[in-house]
Amino acid sequence: MQPRVVAEGAAGGVARVLIVEDEPNILELLTASLELSGFATRGAPDARGAVGAVGTFVPDIAVVDVTLPDRSGLELVADLRGVRPGLPVLFLTARDTVDDRLAGFRAGADDYVTKPFSLEEVVFRLRAILRRAGGPGEPGEGDGAGEPLRYADLELDEDAHAVRRGGRPVRLSPTEFSLLRYLLLNSGRVVSKSQILERVWGGGTCDTRVVETYVSYLRRKVHAASPGPALIQTVRGVGYSLRLAEEERR
Repeated sequence: MQPRVVAEGAAGGVARVLIVEDEPNILELLTASLELSGFATRGAPDARGAVGAVGTFVPDIAVVDVTLPDRSGLELVADLRGVRPGLPVLFLTARDTVDDRLAGFRAGADDYVTKPFSLEEVVFRLRAILRRAGGPGEPGEGDGAGEPLRYADLELDEDAHAVRRGGRPVRLSPTEFSLLRYLLLNSGRVVSKSQILERVWGGGTCDTRVVETYVSYLRRKVHAASPGPALIQTVRGVGYSLRLAEEERR
């Protein structure tokens, strides 16, 4: 018999997963599979139960069905994060169009799995999101582990999982944090959408519009925090770069 692997949360220890799913068979299947994979779980059949559970269970991540009997899972995310700020969310849904996926990401999803799904895929996606939430370093990336990453008046502190612009805090989701970290590690360089998909999403999605959506969210939050110059530049036909515009560098 193979030893049971324990899934670690962002702060260490066993990762706790809140599963919000109204179909009993799917909820039971996910619960059994995730617990066998080393996660601790708590199930909720609807949005009301999920909001009640998030404060007592204190999950590291939530798996949320988009279609719930009392409220849309897309709307539920804001309620869950009102109780547990920054909570990573993986959406489950039978809707498989690109527009549906983008709606999920706009609602704050960290990733998206469509039904019918592979249990192995759900576990893989959960582990990938938890790695992003914990801000782990990539082998060979950057120097001086533990030192804040800085560019101009923008600073990202991995140990504190905090971002500041001009000394003002910038609140980011785990995926936005991971995206900004990657741009900071490559500040001054242009990175393609494919490179961002691979490094930030771990190749879990192939739709570059996901990158466009998240860069747009990140740019808005970073720029709203300071009257300083724009830092996230779009290089048409190539990708994105964290750098001052040409006129600002002169």
